This record gives sequence, structure tokens and C-alpha cells, in this order.
Amino acid sequence: MKTSHEIDYTIYGNEMQFVEVELDPLETVIAEAGAFMMMEEGIEMATIFGDGSSSQKGGVWSKVFSAGKRLLTGESLFMTAFTHQGEGKKKVSFAAPYPGKIIPIDLYEHKGKIICQKDAFLCAAKGVSVGIEFSKKLGRGLFGGEGFIMQKLEGDGLAFLHAGGTIFERQLESGEVLKIDTGCLVAFTQRVDYDIEYIGGIKNAVFGGEGLFYARLRGPGRVWIQSLPFARLAGRVLANASFGGKGEGSVLGGLGDLLGGD
Repeated sequence: MKTSHEIDYTIYGNEMQFVEVELDPLETVIAEAGAFMMMEEGIEMATIFGDGSSSQKGGVWSKVFSAGKRLLTGESLFMTAFTHQGEGKKKVSFAAPYPGKIIPIDLYEHKGKIICQKDAFLCAAKGVSVGIEFSKKLGRGLFGGEGFIMQKLEGDGLAFLHAGGTIFERQLESGEVLKIDTGCLVAFTQRVDYDIEYIGGIKNAVFGGEGLFYARLRGPGRVWIQSLPFARLAGRVLANASFGGKGEGSVLGGLGDLLGGD
């Protein structure tokens, strides 16, 4: 029997998506602060420590410690819970923070756990635990860059991730290796072995125009990859920004060029 709340959903949009979650009475969905878009009458919003999952049951200090680990990922101590307190079915929606796709993942179908980028989580059914995936290898922590600290989602319910650009899913066979830019890695299933490796070579490091490290993943398991990490988008806009106005050289103009393809 599943421990997470069983929710229904619909994803709207193409490049600027939002997910609409349908709740039965007393069902709850949790979300990152700032993800909320709209909700129908009868749904109540509450700010909670951490994710409110069964893994956080215990004393006050246990909950504080569990929520406090989120600070290591740069996230808030708090999350937001939306509970249907009325009758019938009601809907609440959550929006992606930048252009890209929303990825629905049923944790039950992936043995109860996936590992994802620290800023990829958007929302999930209550009962899904959002924590930190601690690396056993020091190199990942010291040199991983965008891939340094990973989150883990555990449970048997639905979770929703957000990623930039086009999303590509790759099923790795046992022993198959894939090397990915650390920023382009969104998530992977728990049987995938991962590490951070140095690209190597002075010319590559100085003139390559890429990061100094990449993620090395070995199957078996599934990997989700994004074509346009937010850090890359923001860096490109800022690099071409001129703060003198709203022309082609400005931040707004640069963003328009990127999205418009001109």
C-alpha cells in the first residue's frame, strides 16, 4: 500500500509550462517556495518545516535538523503545503521558474528513489521525502560545480521536476558510460553510479569554453538531461548585457534574442 497521497495532474504549455494538480478531500501537495501559481476555493496553504513526509516524524529537533539540511542546497528551510479541506475535487497549479519543461516522475516506478540537481524539484505529493544525497567521493563535493550537491527524492508518490530547454531521457545499460556537462544533468535513478571527472588538458581548460569538469555516469538506470541549464542562460544574457537601455544590447534584448532565436 502506498504511503504518499495519490494525486492527478495535467501539464499545460510548451516552453513555459505549469502543472495543475487535482486533489481529493484531505489530499496534500508540497511545493518549493515561490512555485505557487493559482488554486481553487477550498484548498488551504500552510508553510511547513521541510517536506512534511513520514521520514520527518519525531521531535522538534529532528524536524529542524531534517529541514536544516536543505540550507546546504541553497534552498529555504521551509516548503509550502496545499491541502484540500473542502468537498469534491479541487485544483492547484505550480509554474516553472524559467523556460523549459516540467518532468513528472512516479517514484514507485523507480524503486522509490531518484537523485536530481539541487534546484530541479518543483512539487510532489505529500509523503515524498526531499533530502540531500551525500557523496562518498570527495571529488564530487570539491569540484562538481553545478553537480556538486544533489537532492534525493524518496517515496512512492508523484514528483515533478523542472529543467531548461529540451529534455532528453536516456536509458543506460549495465556498464554503459555517459559523460555529461554537470549543469545539463537533471536527474538519474538510484542504480546509476556517478562521479565528477576533470576534463584534462591545458588547452581544454583554458580555451575550450566549457567547464573544467563533467559528470560521468555508469548504468544501469535512467538519466534525464537538459539542453539549457538556467546558469548557462543567465550567464549568456549577462555576458551580452548593456545596462544603458532596452535595446538589443540590454538584458531584455539579450533574453529576447535567445528565446526568439534571432
